[in-house]
Formats: sequence, C-alpha cells, structure tokens
Amino acid sequence: MRCNGPGTRVLVAISGGVDSSVAALILKSKGFHVIGVTLKMWDDFLSKDAKAVAEFLDIPHHIVDVSDSFRKEIVSYLVDEYSQGRTPNPCVRCNAEIKFRYLQDIRRKLEVEYVATGHYARISIDPSTGRFLLKKGKDDTKDQSYVLYRLTQHDLASTFFPLGELTKGQVREAASEASIPVANKDESQEICFLSGTDYREFLKKYQNMVIEPGPILDKSGRILGEHRGLPFYTVGQRKGIGIPGTKRLYVTEIDVSRNALIVGEEKDLLSREFEVHDVNWIINPDPRHRMRLGIKIRYNAKEEPGLILPKSRDMAKVIFDKPQRAITPGQSAVFYDDDVVIGGGIIV
Repeated sequence: MRCNGPGTRVLVAISGGVDSSVAALILKSKGFHVIGVTLKMWDDFLSKDAKAVAEFLDIPHHIVDVSDSFRKEIVSYLVDEYSQGRTPNPCVRCNAEIKFRYLQDIRRKLEVEYVATGHYARISIDPSTGRFLLKKGKDDTKDQSYVLYRLTQHDLASTFFPLGELTKGQVREAASEASIPVANKDESQEICFLSGTDYREFLKKYQNMVIEPGPILDKSGRILGEHRGLPFYTVGQRKGIGIPGTKRLYVTEIDVSRNALIVGEEKDLLSREFEVHDVNWIINPDPRHRMRLGIKIRYNAKEEPGLILPKSRDMAKVIFDKPQRAITPGQSAVFYDDDVVIGGGIIV
C-alpha cells in the first residue's frame, strides 16, 4: 500500500504547461509537500513559465540540465532510426530513458517519496498479485498510456498521475478557477526539440547528415522515379512522393539496403502479422503463453484485437484478427487488456 497522507513529499515534473501545473496544484491542495522540478532537455529551452507556476503555487523549484543525455539518447536515436528506414517515436523513449530516469534519480537524492507528472494515465495495484498496473486515463481523447508502456514496476511503485481520473476540460477549468499563470496556454503538438522545424529539415542540419536520393520502385522492381532521400518518407505516406499520374500510390516499404522507396496501392499496405523486439512486460516479466489482447500500433491508432505470441522475454509475434494498414517499423505496438497496459515493444 502506498503512503499518501498529508505531508508526503512529492517531486512534480513541471514543464510550464497546463497539465503539469494542475497536477502540482492538485497534489498541493491535498496536503502533499510538493517540490517542482523542470528538466532542461534542449538548447533553446525556456523555463519562464515553469518558474512562474512554481512561484504562484509557492513551492520550491529546481531546474536540472539533462540536455547532454537527451541529445545522446533521444536526438541521436531519432536520427539513427530515420537513417535505417524506420519511423521512431522519440516521446516513448524519452519518457522511460530521460524523464522518469532523471526524476527517480532526483527523487532519491532529495529523499522524496514519490514523483508525479501531468500524464493522462492511472496506476493501481492488482490485489491478487500486489503488482502495479498501468491503466488508461479516463479521458479517451487524452489517454497517454501508450507513451508510458516502457515504465517498470519500480517506476510505477513511486509515481502518481494526478490527472488520470480527469478530462482535459476539467483540467482547463481547474487551471482557470485557480488563476494559474499558464491557464490559457496552448498545448504543444510537436516533438519538443523541433520547435516548429520540420523533422526532415532538422535531419539535414543535424551533424550534416547526408541524405542521398535513390530509386522509387513498384513491387515488381520497375523504376517509377527518384526519391529525395529515405528519411523524407514513412510507410503509408501518399502525398509528396513525387510520382506523376492519376493512380494513387503509397509508400509500402523503405529498403535501406538498396536506398530504394517501394510504392504500391493502398491494398498493399494491409498486413496482419509482425514482430516486436525490446518488449517491456509490465505485469508478468516473462510471459510464456499466447494472449488475446487489444493492440495499438501508433499513438492515435484505434485499438484492434489480436494474438500476442511471446518468443522470448523481449520478443513477440503479433497477429491481428483483421489486416491493418501501414504497420510501421520503428513505431511501438502496445498491448491492452481492457484498460490495463500489459506491455509493448518496437515494431521490427
């Protein structure tokens, strides 16, 4: 059982946005001793809003520079994945490898009991096993459990998600009623370090990455045109391929070995089976039996039923009941039992 009585110390990640600000507000209003921390992840990072929120809530506030690790582990990962013809999700990796890793380190150094963030997700305890469960947020339109599937039992045991039972509308209302300085701040919809820059332009500038053009092929190997460089494309893309004609063509495969873009019709995007690696199992660390679960293959995708067949502790085969469109290497497949996250991994 987790202690959450008055005076319990909680380290709250404050980004300067509405969600993290209301998370801190809720915990303080419940009698927790709240300590704010802002992780500086990128060179053009601005902490003004985070400082303003901490001052408004009258809580101590720390700024911790993690930009070196962020550059090595997240930015370089994004560049490497695109160079290998995959489409990464840096937010998934960042949550586990940067945000929660550093939050837990800071929590231990400050001798604080818990960490908290403004994610829309929930944590509960399975009474039959005593293990912690990661669950979807109540607001289906804001649920962020997908990007948190890499959290461990250790993470969940010392984490609060104060917004898990709330809708975005309720959070906005709470911010307005409390007159939080960022109550009307727009929500960020992009990868934090791109700052409005298209990721393709970022790739060209980052460490002078060489992006070479190459052939566009149909599935029979016939050359249809020339692509601008493989990182400019992703599986399922239709617009911007640059092939004249009336027939709708889609990117169906990115072949790094030939520096070739493979295109086809929309039906060629459909498939049922794929494998995932680097799997994180939240509840059972070493499942041995097949499981019927709901599966999401991207953050905004609809959950679809299928079979999960574990092949090892960190690999599994996935078989959808029905063919799905544009299963994309590099993205995450996350497995759900109703509203509980069972685990997930990277699509091979």
